[in-house]
Amino acid sequence: MSHAPDHPAHLAHHYETPRQQFEAGKLGMWLFLVTEVLLFGGLFCWYAVYRANQPEVFLAGHRYLDKSLGGLNTIVLIVSSVTMALAVRAAQLGNRRALLGFLAATFLFACCFLGVKYVEYSHKIRDGLLPGRHFQPAAEKTGAGRVPVAPADAPPDAPPAPAPADPAPAGAPAPPPGAADAPRLVPSAAGPEGLAPPPTREVAAEAGRKSVHLFFGIYFVMTGLHGLHVIAGMIVIAWLFFRARRGAFSPSYWLPVDLGGLYWHLVDVIWIFLFPLLYLIH
Repeated sequence: MSHAPDHPAHLAHHYETPRQQFEAGKLGMWLFLVTEVLLFGGLFCWYAVYRANQPEVFLAGHRYLDKSLGGLNTIVLIVSSVTMALAVRAAQLGNRRALLGFLAATFLFACCFLGVKYVEYSHKIRDGLLPGRHFQPAAEKTGAGRVPVAPADAPPDAPPAPAPADPAPAGAPAPPPGAADAPRLVPSAAGPEGLAPPPTREVAAEAGRKSVHLFFGIYFVMTGLHGLHVIAGMIVIAWLFFRARRGAFSPSYWLPVDLGGLYWHLVDVIWIFLFPLLYLIH
């Protein structure tokens, strides 16, 4: 197919006009985002089914997640969406310096998000709060057995409550079958400052009768997959940054920046749903 001599360099050979290329690119990105919504939609359905069947597990498990760290990551991603939108606007206006600055800021916010997730993940891994058969709380891995938890109304410096005697009192109902083999959720070891304190005795006791590892399985799958999307977004942002340094974008061609911004906004929106579902359970 032949083109006119004034065919723009950024216009692919199979498009007749820049507008046709722009509309085709936007349509393709929106179709891709729909597939991403379907992917996370299936995970949200998975979460809803198990949450409805075992609400006690999710109520107990989320006590080991720090709302302040989750809230910090939420603010970080919201601000990164603003800087990404400003980067798109700078590309539209042909402001190369502002474009580079906003892309760099968005990349740094993404690094901050992953840094906070590293703190959370390292805390869970060290304490054995992992999914499935890897769920081995720190005290159980060392053979310490059951760890008493201070009552909910006890002062912060109160010693732990004494462990209950092994023999059951006369006339007490027998424990349900398999209760002795159920995973016990024990207080997490001392972690970095700002991590959530251990749950109360009542919450831990309730969690001990349930498959608490199920919550952590859902937590790691959903947040881990979202983290991979953050890394993919960082790769796209870095690619846009180096192209912008070479002057690849102008008021007549800023489609890649716009498409990268759409993807990054989806990453932010998914986390806005994950944060209340995992950290703000009531």
